[in-house]
Amino acid sequence: MAANETWARADCAEMDQVTPLSKLDPGPHTIAAAGRTDAGVHAWGQVAHCDMARDWDPFRLSEALNHHLKPHPVAITACAAVPPDWHARFSALERGYFYRIVQRRAPLTLSAHQAWRLGWPLDAEAMAQGAAHLLGRHDFTTFRSTMCQADSPLRTLDELAVRRHDGPEGPEIHVTARARSFLHNQVRSMVGSLVEVGRGAWTPSRMARALAARDRAACGPVAPPDGLHFTHVRYDPDPFGSRPAEI
Repeated sequence: MAANETWARADCAEMDQVTPLSKLDPGPHTIAAAGRTDAGVHAWGQVAHCDMARDWDPFRLSEALNHHLKPHPVAITACAAVPPDWHARFSALERGYFYRIVQRRAPLTLSAHQAWRLGWPLDAEAMAQGAAHLLGRHDFTTFRSTMCQADSPLRTLDELAVRRHDGPEGPEIHVTARARSFLHNQVRSMVGSLVEVGRGAWTPSRMARALAARDRAACGPVAPPDGLHFTHVRYDPDPFGSRPAEI
């Protein structure tokens, strides 16, 4: 059974801890998620799966899970029955992330813990030029955590877009990223480096040099987790019959 979920400031391990599956279905249960969400990162479209002993109606299961999840910042938006060989992580064809930056000096109120607040202006056009250097298939060693456990640093980045947006709490910079898979801390590392471009500390072409260095020391500061949102996972066929979230 697969579940489409929203997690607020959750670690992937949190779902194992808070999901009341043992109260609803004989266990033990092993829950596999489509993507990691480190502490402080948000997920709008996380997907997870586990094997169920009972033949649950998907709607009834989602309602039952949400009833028991009320104390926690996790919500099940849909459940679906999937084939035995389907896997939330390995069946995924695309993952998407969205990073939100709010430019203002005053502390954030409504968006507290949901965006990175910066008290200085950023050049979105320069950031977009820098982001273009990272598109395609590359060795992203520079932009992955030293704790990353992936066998290979090679990844194909299908989209890394930077857009300016006039938000209710001030000017915003939105960064969207799409790829089949990402390395540990890859998006936050890329965003942190792009902010260096946006504030004028780096030229856009330095992003290309940092990538070519294949050295973690060439990366800029890692962006904080608050602004990162895991937006969607794409499957074919999609067990939920839904499309990726649009920003």
